[in-house]
Amino acid sequence: MADDKKEPWLNLLALTTVILAVCATLATFKGGGYSTKTVLNQAMASDQWAYFQAKGIKGNLYEVEAMRLKREQELAPRTSLPLLEKSLADVEKKVANYDGEKAEIFKKATAFEEAKADAQRHGAPFGLAVIYLQIGILLSSIAALLKQKPVYWAGLAVGLVGIVYFADGFFLFFPV
Repeated sequence: MADDKKEPWLNLLALTTVILAVCATLATFKGGGYSTKTVLNQAMASDQWAYFQAKGIKGNLYEVEAMRLKREQELAPRTSLPLLEKSLADVEKKVANYDGEKAEIFKKATAFEEAKADAQRHGAPFGLAVIYLQIGILLSSIAALLKQKPVYWAGLAVGLVGIVYFADGFFLFFPV
């Protein structure tokens, strides 16, 4: 066994396989992080939309009350008009407050949705990178077992595609 001469390209194969494995590990880690961000931002957006809906329901109740008071004003004697006008003004103020709160909640919910979409845009290339890097590692392993340079070059090519996707996960070179 000691008499077997080691082919020099096998050292390069071992080095590139290690590099592909490190990139695959990092891509898995980063992809998982973006996946977590996606889930968290979706949950936060859902919470904000539920809050928005609750404020909308409460605001609608006050709108109905405002319509009732307006109708009552039309039918009421003049002596009770000042009290009805004050009640109507209070109710309309509450309706306006709920509309303002809804606008703020809307902004927060859409910000969470945008953060979720951004995390998805970053996470997808990392997922593809892992696939290509794993195939590159597999082909490199087969090349080492069979001592076949063409298989190594194929593994290297596939691994380089994985590295491009890995870099794309950070920088988003390719529009989605």
